[in-house]
Amino acid sequence: MKKLCMLLFALAVFLLPRMALAGTLPPQAVNMTHVYIVFGVLLVAAVLFFTEWIPLAVTSILVPCALSTLGVITVKEAWVSFGDTSILTIVGLFMLGEATFATGFAQRVASWVISRAGASETRLLAFAMLIIAFMSAFLNNAGVTAITLPMIISIARKAHLSPSRILLPTAYAASFGGCISLVGQAPSMVANGILAKMAPEYGQFAFFEFAWYGLPLTVVGIILFTLFPRFLIPPVREDVAELKDIEVPEGGVRMWIAGGIYFLVIICMSTGLVPLTSAAMLGAMLCILTRCMTLKQAQEGIDWSTVWLFAGMLSMSFAMNKSGAAQLIADFVVGYFSDPYILFCVLLAVTAVLTNIMSNTATTAIMVPLVIPIALGLNLSPLPFVMGIAMNAAACFMTPIATPSNTLVLRPGNYTFMDYVRYGFFWQIVAFVLSVLIIPRVWPFLP
Repeated sequence: MKKLCMLLFALAVFLLPRMALAGTLPPQAVNMTHVYIVFGVLLVAAVLFFTEWIPLAVTSILVPCALSTLGVITVKEAWVSFGDTSILTIVGLFMLGEATFATGFAQRVASWVISRAGASETRLLAFAMLIIAFMSAFLNNAGVTAITLPMIISIARKAHLSPSRILLPTAYAASFGGCISLVGQAPSMVANGILAKMAPEYGQFAFFEFAWYGLPLTVVGIILFTLFPRFLIPPVREDVAELKDIEVPEGGVRMWIAGGIYFLVIICMSTGLVPLTSAAMLGAMLCILTRCMTLKQAQEGIDWSTVWLFAGMLSMSFAMNKSGAAQLIADFVVGYFSDPYILFCVLLAVTAVLTNIMSNTATTAIMVPLVIPIALGLNLSPLPFVMGIAMNAAACFMTPIATPSNTLVLRPGNYTFMDYVRYGFFWQIVAFVLSVLIIPRVWPFLP
């Protein structure tokens, strides 16, 4: 924590004035007063997140309060994230997950999985990670984590294992698998769209072209987690989320209705037949209408701490963008490097830092438009840079606010902020090393 605080302090006191002078952004694009405020708020939030002196959700809510009160962003920008489609999707999937518990469907699925995988922690971990990584290659990884969370908790309990031993690896598996295809992660789609507009002569990445990076990451991730769980998974914690053990008659009608709605939502998400948010909410409402659960049960199934934590920190993205802080940092860094390999590594490092403290979609939207003109100006192909930024923005593990998947498992796994830093740092390095080894070979710097 001390190192992080010192880094942020150095940025605010020493580097930011130099960035304002050396950056290529027009002066009106950066409000230095607001930049200092943003880094000040970020510093305080980092201290509170790491120490957990107050609940994480409270810290997250205080961020938009501070940013809007100090005039960095408007009140609407501060709180609009609470109505963001990603937040509403999570809410809908929480309610849908509650229906699988209330009818006993989650327990039934858990019993089936254990009967095939056994009660071994290693086999269950590998089985769960494989399923989630596979689903995340075709579905939004946040949706996959939310929709499978009840099943994973139930599987762990029935195998007499603590959910804390399985949930964080499965959240990371969702990020691994999301890097396999175009639709698995939002950064991939954002990067592809920007590439098509700014460098149309280079075309776009194909649907599974991301798998050149995502598949090795997934395979390495699952192998290392199953071989070295002692070093890569947080120790057993006292469970917070209580599993509802509801006895359901064999073949109960409501259980099968809930299961049918559950899989219908998955089909809608995978085919795009219904938008992600609408599919999640529609599934939850159908469960209420068919009496698979009551409205009260649906409301109680929502983990509001998770919702507040993720929604509150989304306001930091608005502040980083509007003040010019994020682009100022990125512009400063790339302005000092021209060697393609060094530039590539620096861009990945900057992306990894930004994506762990703000939206990975916003990080991609900032970094990709910045690097494409630089690559073209150096007569380099923008493809390796765009792919590297997209994948390192998607593969973020060091904070519970880095991705919705990380946030979703925070409370059920009873993890601390430092758990993500301690165990996620290794995977951040793995993602970085694989990027350097794979991406320039598949997409060379020289066109």
